[in-house]
Amino acid sequence: MKQIRIKYLPKLNEANIEDAGSILEDEQASQDLVDQLNWAPQYAYRPITVFYIARSSDALFIKFNVHGSMLKAIYSEDQSPVYKDSCVEFFCRVPGSEYYFNFEFNCIGVCRAATRKSRNQAVRPLSSEELMLVKRYSSLGTRVFKEMEGMFEWDLSLKIPFELIGLNPEALPEYLFGNFNKCADDTDSPHYVTWSPIQSEKPDFHHPECFGKLLFE
Repeated sequence: MKQIRIKYLPKLNEANIEDAGSILEDEQASQDLVDQLNWAPQYAYRPITVFYIARSSDALFIKFNVHGSMLKAIYSEDQSPVYKDSCVEFFCRVPGSEYYFNFEFNCIGVCRAATRKSRNQAVRPLSSEELMLVKRYSSLGTRVFKEMEGMFEWDLSLKIPFELIGLNPEALPEYLFGNFNKCADDTDSPHYVTWSPIQSEKPDFHHPECFGKLLFE
């Protein structure tokens, strides 16, 4: 099982989401690659995707950095099918819970999120009020655009409050289960890449049994 440590970075306690990405890098947050090609050779394209992860006293912070050969963001409303755009994702489950969260973001920070037992079982989309608690900052801004060809690099910084995912900030568990994904279903370069390997016949990120461990320091 893959593992990564979630460091506590005090500077994140007072940080704006616009500054959080720089803090994650400057303070040497844990980082790793989203590089598992689980469904090659059919889907062999793998944009370079790095994520950084750390925490404040009350929230989880993640920064994705992506370098790839295409870019698309046509969805502007939360709970839209952002996985069809240039998209990064964070899935997580609290130990002992039968539910997990899927947070999906296109490259301009539009979010699709829910709790569920599986892809199609007991699915509850997060409310607009809950989604407002998820702070996002994209280096690309927030305006939509059609698919563009070329080489592009972009960052997306995220802040997810612990209470939103069912954690007490004063009594964090030893770890979470989770995975980090990169996809772009409805583009000229569809791809499905993960941090922790997934064993399934077809592309499907909804396999919590394949999540890795995110260890709280």
